[in-house]
Amino acid sequence: MTTVFATPDDLLAAVGTELGKSDWVAIEQDRIDGFADATDDHQWIHVDPEAAAAGPFGSTIAHGYLTLALTNRFLPQIVRVNGVSMGINYGVNKVRFPQPVPVGSRVRGHATLTHAEEIDGGVQVVITITVEIEGGTKPACIVESVSRFLR
Repeated sequence: MTTVFATPDDLLAAVGTELGKSDWVAIEQDRIDGFADATDDHQWIHVDPEAAAAGPFGSTIAHGYLTLALTNRFLPQIVRVNGVSMGINYGVNKVRFPQPVPVGSRVRGHATLTHAEEIDGGVQVVITITVEIEGGTKPACIVESVSRFLR
């Protein structure tokens, strides 16, 4: 279920609000290989299933930055702000990758609005997104994502 804010100003009073969870996304080898091709990061732990099977993780794993990039897919499923001329990614404050994502896993995002402030022309927010691995005990990624919602 998507959390909907009627205006950017409504974000200011919602700090601390748990916004919800996204749908699950399968992390298959073709997605990992496509990311490797897009970024020229062909390290064997990502793209060589045979070598990776004998490596420290027992299989290939998703790139940390692939996991991070998926948060851009998750956020629109979790939160929507109406009454804006545009929403923009402004950056990130902090990113951590506590657990690798093995090929064949499913991940989803869980988001909390952790900061909001008035800026010229809109509202800037920090949304902390935790990327969960289905059945996992530790998150794959935790990111403080900074967005601007302009009137």
